[in-house]
Amino acid sequence: MIEIIEANGIAEQEKISAMRARAAAVSADIERAVSTIMEDVKENGFSAVEKYSQKFDRAVPREITAAEAEVAYAACPPELIEAMEHAAANIRDYNEKLLVKTREWQSPDGGKVGRVIRGLTRVGIYVPGGTAAYPSSVLMNAIPAKVAGVQEIVMVTPPTKNLNNAVLAAAKIAGVDRILAVGGAQAVAAVTYGAGFIPKVDKLVGPGNAFVAAAKRMAYGKIDIDMVAGPSEVLVLADETANPKFVAADLLSQAEHDKLASAVLLTTSPALAKAVDQEIIRQTGYLTRSEIMECSLNEFGCAIVCTDLDQAAELANEIAPEHLEIVTKQPRALLSKIKNAGAVFLGAWSPEPLGDYLAGPDHVLPTSGSARFFSPLSVDSFLKSMSILEFSSETLAPLRQQIITMAESEHLTAHANSIRVRFES
Repeated sequence: MIEIIEANGIAEQEKISAMRARAAAVSADIERAVSTIMEDVKENGFSAVEKYSQKFDRAVPREITAAEAEVAYAACPPELIEAMEHAAANIRDYNEKLLVKTREWQSPDGGKVGRVIRGLTRVGIYVPGGTAAYPSSVLMNAIPAKVAGVQEIVMVTPPTKNLNNAVLAAAKIAGVDRILAVGGAQAVAAVTYGAGFIPKVDKLVGPGNAFVAAAKRMAYGKIDIDMVAGPSEVLVLADETANPKFVAADLLSQAEHDKLASAVLLTTSPALAKAVDQEIIRQTGYLTRSEIMECSLNEFGCAIVCTDLDQAAELANEIAPEHLEIVTKQPRALLSKIKNAGAVFLGAWSPEPLGDYLAGPDHVLPTSGSARFFSPLSVDSFLKSMSILEFSSETLAPLRQQIITMAESEHLTAHANSIRVRFES
């Protein structure tokens, strides 16, 4: 089921390159189609959004009322509501502990300086509705925004069968202010420019398909975005002490997302690699999304056998995975060697689905190697800061000549004059 590769400096690099290529290029057809949609919505507003929604989703965009969300919440099984409420509490607690505050202090020159922290005014969250329903994405996107103090959270999601009771109940639990049944590139365009009852937002977050990703890329600069997410991925770094049943299960948990998903094992044990391969074959036999998993693992899954854990850590940093599980005898000992990963799961009892649903840290994570420079979604993603400066004539006076000197060195005489006129008398 999975290819087993001996790390020799060539074979593993070829596999890593293939994994990166799967998300590196957006097809020209998608780019053209999305560019047309973005421009049409910019020029024609809601009529264009409605046109594309009817074309792609066979539905008219509409706003879902608070009463409908209440009905959906009541219709959900109590055990699902309990699980979502538990997840929401953990997400809220995690982000409250991360929240930075406004600070002011006296500078070495005697003036007051500092930074004011504000939540964004209006944020859009995109909740995908393709092959599955994702109430967990609602919680993971909306709750950090709520903790940040965002004034209005607008959720957009395709008006398909996956806009179900669980998704609406999650929106109620998370404190979403408006739920709009519109999806795809047309939804991204609508919240970028504003269209009819769909407002323009300051930032759009959340994953989507290739069309949504392309639209977010085009929207960036007009509004802010979190990141352009690629296909899901997991990397398990394991030694001979790992349980092959657990490792196989965790690889499959990502492979079921998408045929383009990547699931990779880095191990120092050839025996473990073979045992995991056998477990993957066994477990795939009774799981429901076996066709997707088989395609994903055949194309983008592998086990790479490394000479030692240091080599495995180096490869992990090069791959910079969305999810990194460390399943070794002493997992925390390897943490200091890990520089690039979206989220790190330490030990056999910290599986990736724990992070997807309940632990508290966000599951919106950088993919396709972008963990080298992007961070997970969190309360920080919904904050902005303003610098504060407050000086008096007494604290400015000793600095005036140095400011004038620097301004004149840049030939900015009006800057120098702004300081000089204050002390002419």
